[in-house]
Amino acid sequence: MEPTYPLYPIVSFLCFILVLAPLPTHWRLRNAGTSMYIIWTAASCLILFVNSLVWHDNAIDKAPVWCDISGRILLGNGIAIPACILCIQRRLYLITSTQVVIISQKEKRKYFIQDLFVSLGFPLLVMVLAYTVQGNRYDIYEEFGCFIPIYNVWPAYPIYYLPPLAMGLISLCYSLLTLRAFVSRRSELNEFINSGTVTFKRHVRLMCLASTDIAFTIPFCVWGLQADISTIHPYVSWEDTHFGFSIIRTYPDIIWRNNETSRILVEFCRWIVILCAVVFIAFFTFAEESRKNYGAIFCAAKKRFCPWNRKGSSTRTSDPSSVHWGNSNDFASNAGRNTVLPVFLNDNSALTLAVALGNHAELDDNYPRKGNTSAGSGSLGSSRTSVTTDCVSPLPPTLTSRPHCIP
Repeated sequence: MEPTYPLYPIVSFLCFILVLAPLPTHWRLRNAGTSMYIIWTAASCLILFVNSLVWHDNAIDKAPVWCDISGRILLGNGIAIPACILCIQRRLYLITSTQVVIISQKEKRKYFIQDLFVSLGFPLLVMVLAYTVQGNRYDIYEEFGCFIPIYNVWPAYPIYYLPPLAMGLISLCYSLLTLRAFVSRRSELNEFINSGTVTFKRHVRLMCLASTDIAFTIPFCVWGLQADISTIHPYVSWEDTHFGFSIIRTYPDIIWRNNETSRILVEFCRWIVILCAVVFIAFFTFAEESRKNYGAIFCAAKKRFCPWNRKGSSTRTSDPSSVHWGNSNDFASNAGRNTVLPVFLNDNSALTLAVALGNHAELDDNYPRKGNTSAGSGSLGSSRTSVTTDCVSPLPPTLTSRPHCIP
């Protein structure tokens, strides 16, 4: 019996919704690393939510096509999260270290494509290459769902196990360089903050997000490599690696929960994605500019679907030249009271600096804009199916190595 049901599906679905909330803002700013972090994490949370419902109290192979697709996405998520953090750290380093922040649209597009290749293209490439060391089509664990196993042979290390650690170490180097540049240029950055044209809080939150994920990625990768190397198998041939590839192994709850190693690894795979989502939610979903965006969306929806809340809406005419809101007598009676004269600002230098920095990197574009009243804004079955019920085995064969969900 699953002790966290229905808590786990509720938490995973809430994480899916809350992680997606800031996506429009980051995509509009062309922040490829942050946007892809949101997309990968939200997709994984949605998959885990569906799996926790479909395979609750059973381990039946009832959705082969879904397992092929969702298992491959979870496989790529273990590479994608460190790749996104690398893109974020690289962009932060460019922000704090460069002396000239005004770049052309061509350079901005170049940086966006580079980050998109690392955060999306590289994980997709690994997802394809992982087939060469995939032990069988997929496994099914009760309460967890589909799982694509990686056979623990030496080709699996350069293809899948080592890239997350390498990206974590590179991100750590970028993080240290960013911190040094941040300290050396603190006076310039403080002057920029005091100009009031750009919010610096998002820059700091991105640094905290990337640093937190680095702090988890490197230790988890080292722990996984240590466990894998001690149980590595000799590579014989392609046929040996893919022997019995069409077999679908299923593990009931009573099997994997009664083995301590299996229980730790499966629970780790279940909750590590939730942890990534919670970290992002803590830094971005409830930030000040996000709350203002939610308020603006709510007000727009209220005006769109609740027209009776508009003051004087019954006096609105079809003639655009005569459109007015409220009663003209009320306007006349209130003339001279609570009246503010219009003020027109023309700070071109501050606006130009804000636009340049907004185009360059992750900083918020919270500078004045015309008309902007808020800040930032199946097939059924397979050829063979076997149910593992041998409780004597100390560890299921697909869990003799570290699961691929470790970021």
